[in-house]
Amino acid sequence: MDDWTTSHAPAPAPAPRKAEGLTFLIEAARDLRTTGAIAPSGDALARLLTEPVRASPGGPLDVLEAGAGTGAVTRTLIPQLPAGSSLDIVEANPRFAERLRHLALTHPRPAGGTGGHARVRVHAARVEHLVPARRYDVIVSGLPFANFRPDVVGTIMDRYLELLRPGGTLTYFAYCGTRPARGLLASRAEARRHRAAEEVLAAYRRRYATGCWTVWANLPPAKVWHLRRPTGRRPGGTAERSRRPATAGAVR
Repeated sequence: MDDWTTSHAPAPAPAPRKAEGLTFLIEAARDLRTTGAIAPSGDALARLLTEPVRASPGGPLDVLEAGAGTGAVTRTLIPQLPAGSSLDIVEANPRFAERLRHLALTHPRPAGGTGGHARVRVHAARVEHLVPARRYDVIVSGLPFANFRPDVVGTIMDRYLELLRPGGTLTYFAYCGTRPARGLLASRAEARRHRAAEEVLAAYRRRYATGCWTVWANLPPAKVWHLRRPTGRRPGGTAERSRRPATAGAVR
């Protein structure tokens, strides 16, 4: 189910952060593999993930947020959207998606401008299955790549690059210290899977990354990467297509 939300009529206030954290913890207990954490992203992490929106030169933007959870990043993202922008929020967990619909209806966003309010749409689906009517200027990913199989990571990253406009920016994060922790606590097979998934991501970073930052003011600390889809053209005038990079090489 997808919902467009543009109304700014008075509505009940969103649940407080304490309740949100409890909801996140409950969903993590249900399925930590797909939830990916036991607490929502902190404010510092959310601001760095959404920096490309603030850095845009102006004018409406098309933005995608994937794996939005309870909306910790969404709350930072919505007020930054220029008038006339559109935001697609994709969340596979139906209970999180319902909270996000409420958030989209009640959270303040900038008023005025010839383009009107930003439009927000919530998709209760996996990002691999999203069939949007547009490409995006910015994609913000909250998906727990460290929990996925390497082939799934590659499929999602390829999909992100397909959905980005040339010159568009993808941001995503990973918690620090997960690799050594899994090496100590997980089975050998699980540690190999995690290492292989990281190698897939590292290959995309080598090809497309424009910056990396560590957010120490988050629980747990996290690294944020910004990747950009190329704008160049190949000889003969054909547009460059994104290709899955080779996955050989160590993860830094």
